[in-house]
Amino acid sequence: MPGTTALFAAGPETVGSPRMWAITVAVLAVLLLLDFLVTRRPHEVRMREAVGWSVFYLALPLTFGIFLWAWFGSTAAVEFFTGYVVEKSLSVDNLFVFMLLLAAFAVPAALAQRVLLYGIVGALLLRAVFIALGAAALRSGTWAFLLFGAILVVTAVKVFRSALRGHEQETDVSAMRSTRLLRRVMPVTDDYRGSRLVVREGGRYALTPLALAVVAVFATDIVFAVDSVPAVYGVTEDPFIVFTTNAFALLGLRALYFVLRGALTRLRHLNHGLALILAFIGIKLVLHWAHGVWPQVPEIPTLASLGVIVVVLVTVTLTSLRADQRDRLRGS
Repeated sequence: MPGTTALFAAGPETVGSPRMWAITVAVLAVLLLLDFLVTRRPHEVRMREAVGWSVFYLALPLTFGIFLWAWFGSTAAVEFFTGYVVEKSLSVDNLFVFMLLLAAFAVPAALAQRVLLYGIVGALLLRAVFIALGAAALRSGTWAFLLFGAILVVTAVKVFRSALRGHEQETDVSAMRSTRLLRRVMPVTDDYRGSRLVVREGGRYALTPLALAVVAVFATDIVFAVDSVPAVYGVTEDPFIVFTTNAFALLGLRALYFVLRGALTRLRHLNHGLALILAFIGIKLVLHWAHGVWPQVPEIPTLASLGVIVVVLVTVTLTSLRADQRDRLRGS
C-alpha cells in the first residue's frame, strides 16, 4: 500500500500529519460511541465489568505507544508514555472530585457511569480547545514555556495546600456558579427521571438533578484542563501527542472510577505527589525557556522526567497504604 508507506516513511515529523489526526479522531469517536452504547441501559457497574474495561483502556495506550516506537522512533514513544503517566496520575485525582460530586448530588449508582461519560466527553472537548491555544502560544515565542511553567508552579502550591486541608474541603456544590445559575434560569425536579436531563412538567421544561450533576462535572473539567494541558506541554511540544495522551487518559476514567472507588479514599498522599510532579514539570518548562535564552542553562531530558514521575507516584502510593495500615492497626 503506497499511501500507507508514504505516511510512515518520513519519520517523527509525520507523527501529527493530517491523516494521523483523522484516523485518531475517527477511532476516538468509535470508542466514545461504544461507551454510550454500554451506558445506554442504566445499571450498577460490577467490579468484574469495571476491571475488564479498565484493562481494555490500559491496553490501548500501551499498543499506541508501541506503534509510535515502531514507526516514529523512541523519542515520540517516550514523550507519549511520559505524558500519559502524567495525565493518568492527574486523572486519578480528578476521579476523587467526581466521586464527591456524585455523592453531593446523590446520583443513583445506575446513573453514575452516564454522568462520568458526559464528563469525559466535555473534558475531551475542553482539552482540544486548550491544546490548540497552547500550540498557538508556543508558536508565538518561547515566553509561553515561562508562562506554562509559572501556571504549574502556582497550581502545585494550591494542590499542596489542598492536600494539607484534606479532600473533603475541595468541592462545594452549592457555591458553584454554574449550578446556581441553572436553578435561576430553569426549574429543577425533586427527583431523578432515569437518564433524562430535561423533562416537561406542567407545560414547561424542567431540569433533572442529573443535568445539574453533569454541569458541575463540566465546570470542574475546565479547572482540570487548565492544569493538565500545560503539564503535558512540559513533556512534548507536539500537539498530536499532547492530545492523544489526554484522550487515552480520559477514555478509561469511567471504568477506572468503579475500580478505584474504594481505594481512592486510601490514597491520602496522592495530592502531595501530584503537587511535586506539577512543580517539577513547571521547573522543567522554566529551564527549557531559560535554555533558549541562555544555552548554558541545562535542560531536563524527557526520559529523566518519566523516571522522576514514576518514582514520585510509587512513593506516595506506598506511603498512603502504609499510613492507612498504621491507622487500622491503631484502631484495632
